[in-house]
Amino acid sequence: MNILLWVLQILLAVFVTSTGVIHLVLPPNLPAPLQWMYDLSPSLHAITGAAELLAAAGLILPGVTRIQTRLTPLAAVGLVLVMLGAIVFHISRGEILNAALNLVVAALAAFVAYGRWRISPLSDRVFRRGYET
Repeated sequence: MNILLWVLQILLAVFVTSTGVIHLVLPPNLPAPLQWMYDLSPSLHAITGAAELLAAAGLILPGVTRIQTRLTPLAAVGLVLVMLGAIVFHISRGEILNAALNLVVAALAAFVAYGRWRISPLSDRVFRRGYET
């Protein structure tokens, strides 16, 4: 289960890093499925981009460094919340395929949150007498 959770964490982190960067940079001539991004306000781009980049960092860094590993399920829950907001946005615009993609991402993030909270939690690094063990 640990390997499956790591694979999902990495895939989710790659996905939300790419979308987070697109939100923050907003390049011209995005492909048709991403044209909706031009309709968002600059502040919503900044908030969403920052939230997605923070979620990506929270999915990976605590487990790799073994520091504050309780942040990983919290980052996954935060990603679920971002995706729920995206689902509402896309449904209101009639963009069912985008909403479906957000639903899949939300479900995977919810599985990671539950998995890292209850099934296979990450353990923090233990320090004793100034030496790492």
